[in-house]
Amino acid sequence: MKKQISILFIIILMTVGCQKQKNKQEKTVEENTTSQEGTFGYDLAFLKKYKPVILLTAPDDRQSQAIVVADYQGRVMTSTTSGDSGNSFGWLNYGLIKSGENKPHINALGGEDRFWLSPEGGQFSVYFQKGKPFTFENWQTPAVIDSEPFETVSEGLSSVKFRKKTALENHSGTKLDLLIEREVKMLSKGEIAKILKISTFDQVRATAYTTINAITNTGADWKRETGALGIWILGMFKPSPRTTIVAPFSTTHSKEPLLTSNYFGAIPVDRLVTGNAAVFLKADGKFRSKIGLSPKSAKNVAGSYDAEKGILTIISYDIDEKGEYLKSTWEKHEDPFGGDALNSYNDGPLEDGSQMGPFYELESSSKTNILRQNEKLTHHHSTFHFEGDKASLNKISLSVLGVELDTIEKAF
Repeated sequence: MKKQISILFIIILMTVGCQKQKNKQEKTVEENTTSQEGTFGYDLAFLKKYKPVILLTAPDDRQSQAIVVADYQGRVMTSTTSGDSGNSFGWLNYGLIKSGENKPHINALGGEDRFWLSPEGGQFSVYFQKGKPFTFENWQTPAVIDSEPFETVSEGLSSVKFRKKTALENHSGTKLDLLIEREVKMLSKGEIAKILKISTFDQVRATAYTTINAITNTGADWKRETGALGIWILGMFKPSPRTTIVAPFSTTHSKEPLLTSNYFGAIPVDRLVTGNAAVFLKADGKFRSKIGLSPKSAKNVAGSYDAEKGILTIISYDIDEKGEYLKSTWEKHEDPFGGDALNSYNDGPLEDGSQMGPFYELESSSKTNILRQNEKLTHHHSTFHFEGDKASLNKISLSVLGVELDTIEKAF
């Protein structure tokens, strides 16, 4: 009997020891993940220190995840294909988030998908007060899309819904009462394939989500002469020396793309190239530059390829080639309804040498409607990230963007 008890005691000790060793190993893995900058686990641990976070998971893949923060206007901060140890795709402004400060002009917190309103400039802008010149000193992002939290309406494992009421005044002095609604929804592999019209991506890791964004006019009927608004979705991503933005274009209405490239002055030819099917912009975060495509030229997809890390990023969005889009350049517009559907931005140093990033952006805008009271405008914007076998990534790029990866790499 004593021998049996001794054996049992030894077994218990061995079991306890193994469990402690397992717990220790798991803790070590967790510590390594959360201490390694650039991983999703690191960003998740960081954001949790300063704000309540909402962690969303794809319905069919536990490794496909995204972080959403209600206090940051329900923005998607970052995402990953591979759980805590995977690459974190969104650019985060760690210093500003940590400080908790409210900066003048804009709180550039980062994030892969944030809700904004168009236009930025012009007589219908809500970023410049009535009578103020269109200069940087007078530019101020409205608090409702910059520093105020959104209300969480509902939350599940794979989706979350927000809302926010606000009242704004544009540069023409017109008051605009709005209800903003926003849903973030993780996508399954089947949904990814359906949206992008691709047959399979078995050899790559993927994560994707859609944001459904809406504004309802809760005040007086809008008028063409006094102002309208549009929905503007912007995603901030990490640049690299070998990252290139790809903006496919259509030649249905024009042989050459209807491209705006002088937002911040001319872009050097070694940074902006127009190919047969797409415009390429260097996304290294070292030269401030921005491009825009008219809805008559832009397609409903755009993207980027980081040849250094093997990351293919794609956005898809609602577009109406016959729709009216608000113009955002910082000036009074003769045609305020002749703006871009797609924009992309590469960050770089300002004249004084300071820099917000570095990061680059993929942006889409909704068309605008002259909304009557209680009418709604909705805009869908989806973000996809693919990692893995280059040949498989190339099939996706060619199918969706119409360009091979080698062509993207050789653009610069």
